Amino acid sequence: QVHLVESGGGLVQPGGSLRLSCAASGSIFSINTMGWYRQAPGKQREWVALITNGGSTTVADSVKGRFTISRDNAKNSVYLQMNSLKPEDTALYYCYSRRDSLIDWGQGTQVTVSS
Repeated sequence: QVHLVESGGGLVQPGGSLRLSCAASGSIFSINTMGWYRQAPGKQREWVALITNGGSTTVADSVKGRFTISRDNAKNSVYLQMNSLKPEDTALYYCYSRRDSLIDWGQGTQVTVSS
């Protein structure tokens, strides 16, 4: 099993930035992909971004040009840099890792964009 712990959420004004972190432990040697989902109140969970073991990244159209995903293999961590934040980015952000067909989730970190 992979244990994921997110951090870095908080309250930020529109146009501001936040950097989310996700630290992985456990069976990390078998992880293929890591990434982020988010879930706003009353809405379905939405995929945000992913990064592969090889470093290839993909982000959702809704955040393209504003969010960047990266990883630090030495720290077993993945990051989500969020710039130009909008109120509609308000959500609980979850880190995930994929090992073939298995997906592990973090507990989530709240991001609130409001003036």
